Amino acid sequence: MNIKEKGFFIGLIAISLLFGTLPTANAMHIMEGYLPVGFSIAWGAICIPFLVIGYLSIKKTIAEDRRSITLLAMAGAFIFVLSSLKIPSVTGSCSHMTGTGLGAILFGPAAVSILGIIVLLFQAIMLAHGGLTTLGANTFSMGIAGPFVTYGIYKLCQALKINKYVGIFLAASIGDLFTYCVTSAQLALAYPSATGGVLASALKFLAVFAPTQLPLAIIEGILSVVIIMGLETYAKPELRKIGFLIGGSK
Repeated sequence: MNIKEKGFFIGLIAISLLFGTLPTANAMHIMEGYLPVGFSIAWGAICIPFLVIGYLSIKKTIAEDRRSITLLAMAGAFIFVLSSLKIPSVTGSCSHMTGTGLGAILFGPAAVSILGIIVLLFQAIMLAHGGLTTLGANTFSMGIAGPFVTYGIYKLCQALKINKYVGIFLAASIGDLFTYCVTSAQLALAYPSATGGVLASALKFLAVFAPTQLPLAIIEGILSVVIIMGLETYAKPELRKIGFLIGGSK
């Protein structure tokens, strides 16, 4: 067993331990009915162009190689599992890993918007995690804003010749944190502080999120690196097909 294989199996053990120790909570992304109707509609409308581009991106990827469906499904499952592990946080929301960084690094951020909205829809219907009225807001923060920042950080690290795995860790971690910056802004816009306005409200939401989200972002960064190492060991041909291992084209 080589070093990468050992790392992969150690990662699997770490994931198993994580699943066994994180508490279960009746909390949500931004829960059903928490945002005013106007805000719910506006966030949904903002998501539409990103979803169209994401659909076209996935369609192109599958047309080039149908075997990429397996990796897409894996990325979607990663998002579903990690974002379902929720910890109570600020009223009307929760803290959890997003899992979107892995998909953004492998397929680009546009594709993750589709994976994200599918995951959020299933969670809202099956797990009462999130909501249909807040689907647009949650999709924008977790499926669009976070992945685009993740992708940008990853590409920046490539341009600066930073170690690939360090770049993946930084990209996934910062993308996770940015998701919650956006969530805080969304909540602040809907419920500005009576004294300090939107900015003061956003800072208060961020202060509540930070104690739980900072360690979760670090864990997500580590898990993303472990999964990439495993894929490089066991799915190298598939990674080449999607361009991940060819000159960093994705």
